[in-house]
Amino acid sequence: MSRVGVNPLTVPDDVTITLDGQQVTVKGPKGELSRQFNSDISISLEDGVLTTTRPSDHKDHRSMHGTVRSLIGNMVEGVTKGFEKSLDLVGVGYRATKSGDKLILNIGYSHPVEIKEVEGIEFEVPSNNKVLVKGIDKQLVGAVASDIRSRRTPEPYNGKGVRYTGEQVRSKEGKTGK
Repeated sequence: MSRVGVNPLTVPDDVTITLDGQQVTVKGPKGELSRQFNSDISISLEDGVLTTTRPSDHKDHRSMHGTVRSLIGNMVEGVTKGFEKSLDLVGVGYRATKSGDKLILNIGYSHPVEIKEVEGIEFEVPSNNKVLVKGIDKQLVGAVASDIRSRRTPEPYNGKGVRYTGEQVRSKEGKTGK
Protein backbone atom coordinates (compact mmCIF):
# COMPACT_ATOMS: atom_id res chain seq x y z
CA MET A 1 0.00 0.00 0.00
CA SER A 2 1.24 3.48 -0.86
CA ARG A 3 2.33 5.27 2.27
CA VAL A 4 2.51 8.68 0.61
CA GLY A 5 -0.83 8.46 -1.19
CA VAL A 6 -2.72 7.46 1.95
CA ASN A 7 -1.56 10.52 3.92
CA PRO A 8 -4.23 13.24 3.88
CA LEU A 9 -3.12 16.71 2.83
CA THR A 10 -4.19 19.53 5.14
CA VAL A 11 -4.83 22.65 3.11
CA PRO A 12 -3.63 25.93 4.74
CA ASP A 13 -6.19 28.68 5.34
CA ASP A 14 -4.72 31.06 2.74
CA VAL A 15 -4.88 28.43 -0.04
CA THR A 16 -7.94 27.57 -2.11
CA ILE A 17 -8.17 24.35 -4.09
CA THR A 18 -10.79 23.86 -6.79
CA LEU A 19 -11.50 20.47 -8.31
CA ASP A 20 -13.01 20.26 -11.79
CA GLY A 21 -13.05 16.54 -12.57
CA GLN A 22 -9.37 15.64 -12.62
CA GLN A 23 -8.26 19.25 -13.11
CA VAL A 24 -6.83 20.63 -9.85
CA THR A 25 -6.28 24.38 -9.43
CA VAL A 26 -4.42 25.71 -6.39
CA LYS A 27 -4.46 29.44 -5.56
CA GLY A 28 -2.33 30.97 -2.85
CA PRO A 29 -0.50 34.13 -1.84
CA LYS A 30 2.35 33.60 -4.35
CA GLY A 31 0.24 32.66 -7.38
CA GLU A 32 -1.85 29.99 -9.04
CA LEU A 33 -1.00 26.52 -10.37
CA SER A 34 -3.22 24.17 -12.34
CA ARG A 35 -2.68 20.57 -13.43
CA GLN A 36 -4.59 17.70 -15.01
CA PHE A 37 -4.23 14.33 -13.24
CA ASN A 38 -4.79 10.68 -14.12
CA SER A 39 -8.47 9.78 -14.24
CA ASP A 40 -7.95 6.52 -12.31
CA ILE A 41 -7.00 8.28 -9.06
CA SER A 42 -9.94 9.98 -7.33
CA ILE A 43 -9.28 13.27 -5.56
CA SER A 44 -11.64 14.60 -2.89
CA LEU A 45 -11.61 17.74 -0.76
CA GLU A 46 -13.63 17.81 2.46
CA ASP A 47 -13.31 20.32 5.32
CA GLY A 48 -9.87 21.55 4.23
CA VAL A 49 -8.42 18.03 3.94
CA LEU A 50 -7.53 16.64 0.52
CA THR A 51 -7.39 12.86 0.05
CA THR A 52 -6.48 10.67 -2.88
CA THR A 53 -7.75 7.12 -3.38
CA ARG A 54 -7.02 4.46 -5.95
CA PRO A 55 -9.50 1.93 -7.35
CA SER A 56 -7.34 -1.19 -6.97
CA ASP A 57 -3.92 -2.52 -6.00
CA HIS A 58 -2.84 -2.81 -9.63
CA LYS A 59 0.78 -1.74 -10.18
CA ASP A 60 -0.18 1.31 -12.28
CA HIS A 61 -2.69 2.49 -9.68
CA ARG A 62 -0.23 2.05 -6.83
CA SER A 63 2.49 4.00 -8.64
CA MET A 64 0.17 6.88 -9.55
CA HIS A 65 -1.43 7.11 -6.10
CA GLY A 66 1.59 8.51 -4.27
CA THR A 67 2.67 10.55 -7.29
CA VAL A 68 -0.63 12.42 -7.51
CA ARG A 69 -0.60 13.14 -3.76
CA SER A 70 3.01 14.40 -3.92
CA LEU A 71 2.34 16.62 -6.93
CA ILE A 72 -0.65 18.25 -5.25
CA GLY A 73 1.40 18.70 -2.06
CA ASN A 74 4.15 20.39 -4.08
CA MET A 75 1.58 22.68 -5.70
CA VAL A 76 0.30 23.74 -2.26
CA GLU A 77 3.84 24.30 -0.97
CA GLY A 78 4.75 26.26 -4.11
CA VAL A 79 1.88 28.75 -3.84
CA THR A 80 2.56 29.30 -0.12
CA LYS A 81 6.37 29.26 0.25
CA GLY A 82 7.77 28.85 -3.26
CA PHE A 83 10.79 26.84 -4.37
CA GLU A 84 14.41 27.82 -4.82
CA LYS A 85 17.53 26.24 -6.32
CA SER A 86 20.96 27.66 -5.65
CA LEU A 87 23.83 27.41 -8.13
CA ASP A 88 27.52 28.20 -7.63
CA LEU A 89 29.93 29.31 -10.37
CA VAL A 90 33.38 27.89 -9.68
CA GLY A 91 36.32 29.03 -11.79
CA VAL A 92 38.67 31.94 -12.35
CA GLY A 93 36.72 34.79 -13.93
CA TYR A 94 33.39 32.98 -13.71
CA ARG A 95 30.67 35.40 -12.70
CA ALA A 96 26.97 36.10 -13.07
CA THR A 97 25.05 39.35 -13.41
CA LYS A 98 21.41 40.17 -13.88
CA SER A 99 20.35 42.74 -16.44
CA GLY A 100 16.59 43.33 -16.62
CA ASP A 101 14.97 39.95 -17.14
CA LYS A 102 18.20 38.29 -18.37
CA LEU A 103 20.83 36.33 -16.50
CA ILE A 104 24.28 36.95 -18.01
CA LEU A 105 26.92 34.32 -17.29
CA ASN A 106 30.64 34.63 -17.97
CA ILE A 107 31.70 31.00 -17.69
CA GLY A 108 34.84 30.62 -19.76
CA TYR A 109 33.47 30.99 -23.27
CA SER A 110 34.55 33.72 -25.68
CA HIS A 111 31.12 35.31 -25.28
CA PRO A 112 28.75 35.83 -22.34
CA VAL A 113 25.87 33.37 -22.08
CA GLU A 114 22.47 35.06 -21.78
CA ILE A 115 19.45 33.26 -20.33
CA LYS A 116 16.02 34.91 -20.37
CA GLU A 117 13.65 34.48 -17.45
CA VAL A 118 10.85 32.02 -18.16
CA GLU A 119 7.33 32.96 -17.08
CA GLY A 120 6.96 32.00 -13.43
CA ILE A 121 10.73 31.96 -12.78
CA GLU A 122 12.89 34.71 -11.39
CA PHE A 123 16.66 34.92 -11.03
CA GLU A 124 18.58 36.48 -8.16
CA VAL A 125 22.32 37.12 -8.08
CA PRO A 126 23.30 37.71 -4.43
CA SER A 127 27.03 37.62 -5.28
CA ASN A 128 29.21 37.36 -8.39
CA ASN A 129 29.45 33.58 -8.26
CA LYS A 130 26.03 32.60 -6.91
CA VAL A 131 22.68 32.37 -8.73
CA LEU A 132 19.27 31.69 -7.17
CA VAL A 133 16.44 30.33 -9.31
CA LYS A 134 13.05 30.99 -7.67
CA GLY A 135 9.49 30.12 -8.58
CA ILE A 136 6.26 28.43 -7.49
CA ASP A 137 6.42 25.41 -9.84
CA LYS A 138 8.91 22.87 -8.46
CA GLN A 139 9.34 21.10 -11.79
CA LEU A 140 9.99 24.32 -13.69
CA VAL A 141 12.48 25.60 -11.10
CA GLY A 142 14.44 22.33 -11.34
CA ALA A 143 14.35 22.36 -15.15
CA VAL A 144 15.64 25.94 -15.42
CA ALA A 145 18.37 25.30 -12.83
CA SER A 146 19.39 22.16 -14.73
CA ASP A 147 19.51 24.16 -17.98
CA ILE A 148 21.82 26.74 -16.40
CA ARG A 149 24.04 23.98 -15.01
CA SER A 150 24.21 22.28 -18.42
CA ARG A 151 25.79 25.40 -19.97
CA ARG A 152 29.07 24.48 -18.21
CA THR A 153 28.93 21.29 -16.16
CA PRO A 154 31.62 20.82 -13.50
CA GLU A 155 34.65 19.10 -14.93
CA PRO A 156 36.42 16.46 -12.83
CA TYR A 157 40.03 17.68 -13.07
CA ASN A 158 39.89 21.26 -11.76
CA GLY A 159 36.24 21.32 -10.63
CA LYS A 160 35.45 24.39 -12.73
CA GLY A 161 31.89 24.90 -13.90
CA VAL A 162 28.37 25.56 -12.67
CA ARG A 163 27.21 23.33 -9.84
CA TYR A 164 24.38 23.13 -7.35
CA THR A 165 25.22 24.51 -3.91
CA GLY A 166 26.48 21.61 -1.81
CA GLU A 167 27.06 19.32 -4.82
CA GLN A 168 30.11 17.11 -4.45
CA VAL A 169 32.25 16.90 -7.59
CA ARG A 170 34.56 13.92 -7.57
CA SER A 171 37.94 15.00 -8.81
CA LYS A 172 40.19 12.78 -10.86
CA GLU A 173 43.91 12.55 -10.72
CA GLY A 174 45.60 14.08 -13.75
CA LYS A 175 48.19 12.47 -15.96
CA THR A 176 51.54 11.93 -14.35
CA GLY A 177 54.43 13.04 -16.50
CA LYS A 178 56.94 10.18 -16.64
